[in-house]
Amino acid sequence: MSQSSKKYQQYSVQDFDNYDCLKLSKRFYLVLLFVLRGYLVWLMSVTNMRDRVSVISWIYPETSLFYLSLISGAVGLFVVLIISLRRPEAANWVKISWQHSRKILIAALLFDLLTHGMGFFYWQLISVEWLIMQAILTITLIILCYNSERFTINLTEFPQKIPEK
Repeated sequence: MSQSSKKYQQYSVQDFDNYDCLKLSKRFYLVLLFVLRGYLVWLMSVTNMRDRVSVISWIYPETSLFYLSLISGAVGLFVVLIISLRRPEAANWVKISWQHSRKILIAALLFDLLTHGMGFFYWQLISVEWLIMQAILTITLIILCYNSERFTINLTEFPQKIPEK
């Protein structure tokens, strides 16, 4: 059995998409959701017809942290763009960006942690407990990015046209 077929041995037919690529890892989506949480909070506030600001102010007591979360989330939006453009006829920059999407997500996680660190040290906006929890979550998500075999396989694959029979 070749090394290539061994890495796919634990997956079933349902684990592959229309281009014979392994479907994206749940860990990939988990990291992406964490990076995009500022935008998710913003969407929840927009859909709240009674009080549009209360959701944001409950999760982000200081609006500066909310805006900084949107900046780090913009990197996550770039990854969402890459995912949506990930198809056989994609431009070369999409293929290159896809191969580096783990690094891009980790950079977004670290930037997000940096903004919370600034919120604590520079602006005294958050508690030390909140900063420690943020650091633990960030480190855990980075470890999840590197411990997932499926995540690694996802980054090596890129959809190619499948010949018609």
